[in-house]
Amino acid sequence: MIHLNRWKLVVIALALVAPLVFSGCKKGKHDPFPASGSVSGWQKTGDTRVFEAKDLWQYIDGDAEQYIQAGVVSTSTSDYKYQGQLEAVIDVHTMRDAAGAKKILETGQTNDAKTIQLGDTGIQYAQSVIFRKGPYLVRIVAYESNPDAPQALLALAHGVEAKL
Repeated sequence: MIHLNRWKLVVIALALVAPLVFSGCKKGKHDPFPASGSVSGWQKTGDTRVFEAKDLWQYIDGDAEQYIQAGVVSTSTSDYKYQGQLEAVIDVHTMRDAAGAKKILETGQTNDAKTIQLGDTGIQYAQSVIFRKGPYLVRIVAYESNPDAPQALLALAHGVEAKL
């Protein structure tokens, strides 16, 4: 009888301790944005802003509904500058699942898209790079055209991909 009671105590103790142990294992929010200088020539020029799905209209008014329907959870955005000249913005849309990221990527694709090897699927335009990796959809857009833009944007995209 004493032997059985010890096992009951062990089971009760584990039941009480396990939630405390495993709560520390929750996936924390990570920062997918490269630090200044970690991608050659690129400097982060501002703080990261985060928009939950319900507030997405404040950032991408007019297009927010398509992201919400595809399962966006949140959107994070940061501004960058390349060699003090080319300005760009990185948007990282965290979707409920990879299917939502795929849906948005395919919806916006036009005939001048160039397929690139980046994440699960990537496309590049003259002034932007868009790719998906798992539940993430990343859009990097330069504000102006520049002969160095395509290669510089691709380098920045690889920096983001490495952090996802």
